[in-house]
Order: sequence, then structure tokens, then C-alpha cells
Amino acid sequence: MDIYDFLIIGGGPAGQAAAIYASRFRLKTAIISEKLGGIIVTAHEVENYPGFFNGTGEELMKIFKKQIKYYKVPVIESMAVNILKNENGFIVKTYDNEYVSKTVLIATGTAWRKLEVLGAKNFEGKGISYCALCDAPLFKDKVVGVVGGSDGAAKNALLLAKYAKKVYIIYRGENIRSEPINTERVVDNKKIEIITKSNVVEVKGESKVEEVVLDGGKILKIDGLFIEIGSVPNSFLLKSLKVKLDEKGQIIVDEGMQTNIKGLFAAGDVTINPFKQIITASYQGSIAANSAYKELKK
Repeated sequence: MDIYDFLIIGGGPAGQAAAIYASRFRLKTAIISEKLGGIIVTAHEVENYPGFFNGTGEELMKIFKKQIKYYKVPVIESMAVNILKNENGFIVKTYDNEYVSKTVLIATGTAWRKLEVLGAKNFEGKGISYCALCDAPLFKDKVVGVVGGSDGAAKNALLLAKYAKKVYIIYRGENIRSEPINTERVVDNKKIEIITKSNVVEVKGESKVEEVVLDGGKILKIDGLFIEIGSVPNSFLLKSLKVKLDEKGQIIVDEGMQTNIKGLFAAGDVTINPFKQIITASYQGSIAANSAYKELKK
């Protein structure tokens, strides 16, 4: 069985950046990912990545992918389901195979946090969506809601306003907390109405979403509900290893992106990173590759 120097689990910005640097360090490297790109491919507009302006997340990831192809980094199109420690380093198991590597990078990112209120699960794909880029055109001239107050919620509301006739932002806090530039855009958009200090407590309808009930008893008649209430780290792979996590399940790493287990690194949104951006994930991925290179060189 071939033994890799550096095996990367995850194909988002952190994983791809790590692969680029690992290849330049001449480490025998591969990426395990069902699809390159990660959750960022659902972003309808990226304006804050240096050198790339006013394009979609998918378009940016296509540029990353070109570099992966240029450096001839193999991509194993599968899902990692477990990691074990052995005398050679680590065994990474997928659904249909297993791979041995001296060092491993966890760059699995995050998954959308689900809306867990009465009726919500029944309407997933029937008016409830977690991807505005995917589904916004389906709500042309309709009334929709966005749950959340983050920058992502503001961006989704702005995208939806291009199609829908009315967009509600429903947020539990006093003020939405998006970047000031996006807050200004939301406030200036006449199609968008912000409802603060409110939570959705129930989703109702027959065969699709028809209305939501807020915790004050107020009812909003809507045709669709887009959820942007944060994410949860994909750290489930580490159950068999005693990797240190915080209370949110985020991986704790040192300045070299190494976990408490020698040879096991983590980068990107799956780690404790208060500023989860494409650029910070890419930075962490490059640091992890450099740290692995130094470790293997000893």
C-alpha cells in the first residue's frame, strides 16, 4: 500500500491552498473530497478576496481548481468516514477504501445549522431552503423570509430581492450584524424589511410553506423561508481520536495548525477561527502544509 506524506480531507479553500503548498514542497499529497469547492460555492457574490472581485464563490473555486490541476494533485472523490492512528502515521477510511499517510490535514469546514422549530423539517425542499444561490430564482415575484442576522443573511436577502417582491429578515437580536457596507445596502433596499427581536417558532402550510409564526404571535404570510443561522463544524471524523475540541466542536490548533496529536493538522472553518473567511481558511491551509513539511523533514 502506498503511503502518503500529507493527506488532506476536505476540498474547500483551506484544503486546496494546503494542497498547492504541499505540492510545491514536493510532498506526496492527495485530497479526499466528494467535490472540490466546499460550502463557499453557494456564495452568490465574493467581493473581499484580493485579486478576485464581483464573482461567485463557484467562479473563485474554479480558479483554485486550476491550480490544483496544474500541480497535479490527485483528488480522491469520496467521503472520509474515519481516521485511525497507526505506526506509519494515520489510516484514513472512506466508504470504499482506506489510505495511509504520515500526516493528515482536517479541512472539512462546516455544515449549515438547521432550523429546529415546529414544522420546519417537514418543509425542507418545500419552501425552506439553506441555499439562496440555488433557489432564489424559484421565488420570482413571491414573498420570502430570511432567518438570521449575519453578513450571510444580509447577502442572501439582497440576492433574493432581485427576484422576490418582498423579503423579510427575521433576527432575534436588536440589530443585524452584517458588514457595514451590506447593512447599508439592506437598509436602502425598499423590498427588504428587517424584523428584529423575533424568532420563528413554527412553520405552517399544506404542501409547501405558507406562513411562519413568530414568538410574539405575529404571523407572516410567505412563500419561502431561507435559513442563515450559522454553521456547525464537521469534526465528526475525530471521534476515534482524542483530539481537543472546544464546546462548539471546533478543533483546537496551535499557531502551526497542529492539533494535540502529532502529525494531525486542521485548518479552515472547522477550527477555532473567529473570522471565518476564504482568505483566512487559505492562510491556515498554507500554514498547515508548511508545518507538515517541517515535521516530515525532521
